[in-house]
Amino acid sequence: MDIKTVLLTANKAITEGKYAYFLLYCTDHIKWDFVGDRILEGKSAILQYMEETYLEPPIFNIERLNVSGVFLTVTGEITLKNKNGGYDEYYYCDNWEFEDGKMANLKAYVIKKEIPSSPETTNEK
Repeated sequence: MDIKTVLLTANKAITEGKYAYFLLYCTDHIKWDFVGDRILEGKSAILQYMEETYLEPPIFNIERLNVSGVFLTVTGEITLKNKNGGYDEYYYCDNWEFEDGKMANLKAYVIKKEIPSSPETTNEK
């Protein structure tokens, strides 16, 4: 299975709420680096993060996916249910490194979408 198919199959498991199944596509020493936020190391840490963060399975909207050797970059948007029952939307750029056909390292840039300002709230003169 090529790495693009691995990622798409693993992400499908996440959108179905099958977080442990997702981890079958990861190395045992998987590392997630959410730049500026936190670093998770190992399958148990990642599973715990998913179970705590994904109150409902997330919704991914992939915009671009590029493969170069053992590296895969994907950009898009992700929607997550929040603790208040609403939904938060984020832009993301995931940079994956694969080892032996499995996801080994992730460097993720995640930015929360903000509601655009209306003309009445800007400082225009």
